[in-house]
Amino acid sequence: MLHGAERQNNSMLCVGLDPEPARFPAKLRGDASKIYDFCAAIVDATADLVIAFKPQIAYFAAHRAEDQLERLITHIRRNAPLVPVILDAKRGDIGSTAEQYALEAFERYGADAVTLSPFMGFDSIQPYLKYHGKGAFLLCRTSNPGGDDFQSQRLASVVGAPLLYEFIARLAQEQWNMNGQLGLVVGATYPAEIERVRALAPTLPLLIPGIGAQGGDALATVRAGWRGTPGLNGEMSETTAPIVVNSSRAILYAGATEDFAQAARQEAIKTRALLETARR
Repeated sequence: MLHGAERQNNSMLCVGLDPEPARFPAKLRGDASKIYDFCAAIVDATADLVIAFKPQIAYFAAHRAEDQLERLITHIRRNAPLVPVILDAKRGDIGSTAEQYALEAFERYGADAVTLSPFMGFDSIQPYLKYHGKGAFLLCRTSNPGGDDFQSQRLASVVGAPLLYEFIARLAQEQWNMNGQLGLVVGATYPAEIERVRALAPTLPLLIPGIGAQGGDALATVRAGWRGTPGLNGEMSETTAPIVVNSSRAILYAGATEDFAQAARQEAIKTRALLETARR
């Protein structure tokens, strides 16, 4: 699906759906019952510009809007059927609890992929891999400064003493990726680490948050993570593995009036074009 959306929309841009009613345009502002309306308008305005949509579950659950999230993903399915939905949930548990989280992501919400924390080991990932055709993006080198607390520590007991994030990338590329369902989350705020992860995991899709409001360098991000040759007339060629570069707030809140969806579209067009300049 990622390859198909990449080709169809000539895009590496993912729009993150992180609805904050306090930031909605005037007629919707402060009304949590309008989360679906706001997000559906953003989806309709950007569906032909993106490689994926990424709803963040906490922004819905905090406002008791899980039913609106279900409706939203159904809306995406109906109106942008070739664009995958990545549910940003960052789940991390084992056994029957992990099975329930997988059921929630893939059966209740109908997402195509989910973000997971891998720090409880492979048995925290395995229940999700039972859903063939679904994917999981594992936290690897995250965009927050505190990621250094663990992810940049060396594992002296492992051959080669890799950094923890390097070890995760290697596991995801090799023994954990039994059915080709895994990807990695690597923050745009660390382009050198993106390049290192790409070297260790050359075939995995990378979900890259952190451009826009978080300050990640879009050009450096693409140059570090994208591998391929531009096609004819600037069209995107088949890549080794897609990169999914997420922008949320900069697009969602590009406008504060009734034309907010059109303002979001213009910001998405600008961001998509910026990302593409790095491929040439």
